[in-house]
Amino acid sequence: MSTLTDPPKPKFRLSQLIYDTRYRSITIQFVALILIVLGLGWLATNTVTNLKALGKDFDFGFLSSAAGYDINQMLIPYDNQMSHGRAALVGILNTLLVAFLGCITATVIGVIVGVLRLSKNWVVSRLMSVYVEGFRNVPLLLWIILIFAIMTESMPQPRDFRGEVPEASMILGDHVAVTNRGIWIPRLGFTNSLSGNEAVVPAEGVPAVSQGGIDWAVLGIVLLLSIFAIRFVRNRASRIQEATGVRPTTWYQQILLLIVPTGIVALFLGMTVVEPFLKGFNFTEGTHLRNSLIALWIALSLYTGAFIAEIVRSGILAVSKGQSEAAFALGLRPNRTMNLVILPQAMRVIVPPLISQYLNLTKNSSLAIAVGYMDVRATLGGITINQTGRELEGMLLLGGFYLLLSLIISSVMNYYNNRTQLRER
Repeated sequence: MSTLTDPPKPKFRLSQLIYDTRYRSITIQFVALILIVLGLGWLATNTVTNLKALGKDFDFGFLSSAAGYDINQMLIPYDNQMSHGRAALVGILNTLLVAFLGCITATVIGVIVGVLRLSKNWVVSRLMSVYVEGFRNVPLLLWIILIFAIMTESMPQPRDFRGEVPEASMILGDHVAVTNRGIWIPRLGFTNSLSGNEAVVPAEGVPAVSQGGIDWAVLGIVLLLSIFAIRFVRNRASRIQEATGVRPTTWYQQILLLIVPTGIVALFLGMTVVEPFLKGFNFTEGTHLRNSLIALWIALSLYTGAFIAEIVRSGILAVSKGQSEAAFALGLRPNRTMNLVILPQAMRVIVPPLISQYLNLTKNSSLAIAVGYMDVRATLGGITINQTGRELEGMLLLGGFYLLLSLIISSVMNYYNNRTQLRER
């Protein structure tokens, strides 16, 4: 009787790295990686050597030196005696603020306009088409400057609010002041702040009110814990529904979990509304939204919203018409059909190009320098570089910030896109 044995495996030879198709691609990639690393290393070494020849060194110590310049729009305390690192942080927060506001507003505008462009009403659809084509085909910089000029030239001056018969008056129940220097709106403050050393007296006879950075952090933590508790309640209801087929009513529990803990903390801290009021030659207190921020926010929102509108329109058209007909056959009205049937399916087509628009909006926010809005481009990438002469370090930090921010936005949107994709069974 004969037995079958496996043939001996051939020994590995170095020549296989080149001639064997199983290893050749790995060899080429490894060699390419080594060449890229060597090239980057040579470039970095050459740059440092040339800087030394010019009497410069590669150092980020300038971030700890005094900045010596003021910033007109701040989310955190800052003065000109603080460091360049602090000034860069203020600019970063300003960039994040306008990017966040712009993405939210542009999305709302884009969805509404995209849906209305498909309206059967000829006037409505044509007006939306004029908006889309008008904003898409005019450079963003021109819109920023135009809106800034309108805000600066056509709005009343603060002195117009004075006198027995003022030429201008506050709006929305005397709570908001719109002037050529910006818009003042009420803000929330704390009379029993955990950081009482920040408290200021807004007006005579009014108790001291703090902006309360620590207080907002405490409120944020409580709100976050409430959201986790709400998710626990929802997951528990889902488990009960899967086990019994009946989903328990939990809406009132969710409302209580959201409102009660936050309300108790807000009451303990003495949360109150601080109204803007005229003092001297200008308004004070409240929250001051400068014309530069408003112009940049509105222009970015309208400009990017025009592109998002086309993305939404194409996503809706990508959904089969039979879906709408089936929804109508079930008795759903057009608005319910759009919200419950069409848009959820269209989101799978909308989200990928929407990510690019969010990235474009974030990078386009660097045009803020045209109207004097102090974002990270104006602080770290502008004044700081001019004062310290650290153009290489400053530009590397600036590029790294935009790269990191873009990667974060892409990661979040890609995660959402993966969650909404169709799953094969």
